[in-house]
Amino acid sequence: MIKESKKRAYWNLVLTCLMVISLVIAGCSSKGSSPENSPISSSETATDSGAESKIDTSEEVKLKAVFIGGKPVDYELVFEEINKKLKEKVNATLEAEFLDWSDYTQKYPLKFAAGEDFDMIYTANWAYYDSQAAKGGFLELTEELLSTYAPLTWEAMPSVKWDQARVNGKVYMIPYNNQKEFMNTLIMYREDLRQKYNLAPIDSMESLAAYMKAIAANEKGIVPFNQAALTAHEFDNLFLRQQNNWKIFSEFPLAYKIDDPSGQIFNVYETQQFKDMLVYYKDLADSGAWSRNVLTDKPNVADDFKAGKTAVRVSNVTALGGDMAVVRREKPEFQIALADLTPNSKKTAAISTQNGMAVHARSQNPERALMVMDLLQNDQELHDLILNGIPGTHFEPVGDTKLRAAERSGNFGGFSSWGFVSPLTRFNEEYPQEAQDIEKKWAEEVYHFDLETFVFDKTSVTNEVANVGNVMQRYAVPLEYGLVEDLEKGQAELAKQMKAAGLDKIKEELQKQIDAFLSK
Repeated sequence: MIKESKKRAYWNLVLTCLMVISLVIAGCSSKGSSPENSPISSSETATDSGAESKIDTSEEVKLKAVFIGGKPVDYELVFEEINKKLKEKVNATLEAEFLDWSDYTQKYPLKFAAGEDFDMIYTANWAYYDSQAAKGGFLELTEELLSTYAPLTWEAMPSVKWDQARVNGKVYMIPYNNQKEFMNTLIMYREDLRQKYNLAPIDSMESLAAYMKAIAANEKGIVPFNQAALTAHEFDNLFLRQQNNWKIFSEFPLAYKIDDPSGQIFNVYETQQFKDMLVYYKDLADSGAWSRNVLTDKPNVADDFKAGKTAVRVSNVTALGGDMAVVRREKPEFQIALADLTPNSKKTAAISTQNGMAVHARSQNPERALMVMDLLQNDQELHDLILNGIPGTHFEPVGDTKLRAAERSGNFGGFSSWGFVSPLTRFNEEYPQEAQDIEKKWAEEVYHFDLETFVFDKTSVTNEVANVGNVMQRYAVPLEYGLVEDLEKGQAELAKQMKAAGLDKIKEELQKQIDAFLSK
């Protein structure tokens, strides 16, 4: 089903919005290590720290990082600058590998299974954090390691974020240090095309469908919507998860209502809401709302929208706000608008594991890897480079907290460097007022629930989870994209395969753990 909340909503999210994330300084201190709301000085570096000054960095180390997302055009140019500064500060250089959005779900776990050589890797609650931590793929980050080799992070990170990152009581990632990111998604669309065909305002499933059908029928060269088909349709975030206030697990089709104090688990595929969505998707597919080759296409959804090849995007407000700024600058003839199609849904915020960086358990240089991660998150020069590119080339600094795009801004970004987001992250001065207004409104409506920090331990059902994931890919995804002619027969086959894959065993184990969590 849905890739954990933001997973893909959030997942397509930040493809182009790294430069526009709006942040506030994180709230509380880390386990008494600093005063509350302690600011981070942009001039403070790891080599300024008394603890790190005693670390022997006389031997140069070459590190490798793995990110999710496409390789930026200016990767070599930017990383050359990054490595100049890393060499100077901690006598290390960093090489990056990029796992494309279209196939990272296959490649990511294989890197661990094959025992490949790398030092650090992006991870998240939607990108294998829990499973790889449980399997021993990540190095445990103890208080001693963090305070010694990542002192700036240890000083700046609120203790609650470490607690949210625990798997069986242990920490395996350095989380991003963002105080607020919303899990709810909305749509961005071409308002000029809506007006061109005199369509009703887009405020519901029905009006969205009418808009997409009109474009499919009349606009040559535009496919209304595209997405790399993974385990669920992007619209599930809107019309299943949000509209019903469900929490849907990313690796299997089980969910609970976030306002249900008992946390009762149910099978999403057995609900009437899911069955109704399949009818909706089939109608859209038959009307040409997306490519018939959607299962094999590997689109860049952000770039396609900016190029005028598509007319609808689904993501979180930060991502879409960032894209609006870019489109308005580069394509002023487009009229772009945002629409919240589930205005009455409960608004939820991301926990710290929404983004982060982990050290590979097999790294030969874990201490130096931590030192580099510490700098990329907390040293202003390196932080700007990894998130925004080279000043004057990819962005122009505006004061201490903002930026504006430069000539080559489109040539660096689109990958998961947002694992390093911190209070140092700049936001785009062009960030649209519409997005700011939505963020302000949602901030006043954030809903907290008992299972907000619950983490499922899949150890006892690892095989079943893998089997269910394969079934989702083979049987559920074609159904959700309207490619199965007989919906009733397709659903029956899906249910049969899910049972054989062991979904009932996962459900039983999940419910047991939730009951235990709620009883504490």
